[in-house]
Amino acid sequence: MNDYLRNILLGITLAAPLGPASVAVMQNGFQRGFKRAFLTGIGITMADTTYLMVVFFGLASFLNTPTVKMLLWTFGTIVLIYLGIQSLREGVDKFNRQPAAVTTARNPLLAGYIINISNPLAVIWWLGIFGSVLGSLEVGASRLSALASSSAILAGILFWHSLISVLTHWGKRFLNQRTIRAISILAGMALILFGLRFAYSIIDTILSRT
Repeated sequence: MNDYLRNILLGITLAAPLGPASVAVMQNGFQRGFKRAFLTGIGITMADTTYLMVVFFGLASFLNTPTVKMLLWTFGTIVLIYLGIQSLREGVDKFNRQPAAVTTARNPLLAGYIINISNPLAVIWWLGIFGSVLGSLEVGASRLSALASSSAILAGILFWHSLISVLTHWGKRFLNQRTIRAISILAGMALILFGLRFAYSIIDTILSRT
């Protein structure tokens, strides 16, 4: 039981820091309510599940290949900058209308997955921390029980994003349209900055090869 509780707390610490995934969940909570934010959180957790399975079954070296890293960072750069621009457009729009394009509006589940699966910080966390988590499991633990214990990390991640979904949806009641637009602008700027950070990683990798 201690392993499960510890891993749930570990999952919360992974999800809690402000990053592109957290920004997307909060923005959807403020703009679109609990359902959209919650689906975004599920998509994020699905991406973390992918990383867990990759590392658990010994495929971590695949993620460390330069080609895969470049593809992930490139994809992440495009997605985050696109979503950031859409959020900025939503924030500066002077007309009170139902937005046609807003962050994760069309498919929040897929958008949450894409945002997190292309996040270099998530790759680093799963490759660096998860190995030590596996090593700390009790000696003689079966592979199935080890996987079940490790999956508690996902429960912590989903719990945190669900909590944020509830809080932002509830907090929306106390915000006016001007405040929500300001949040859209700030969230858009944050997403673009995260995208530019990914782009920097791409440029730095290319320059290091030359």
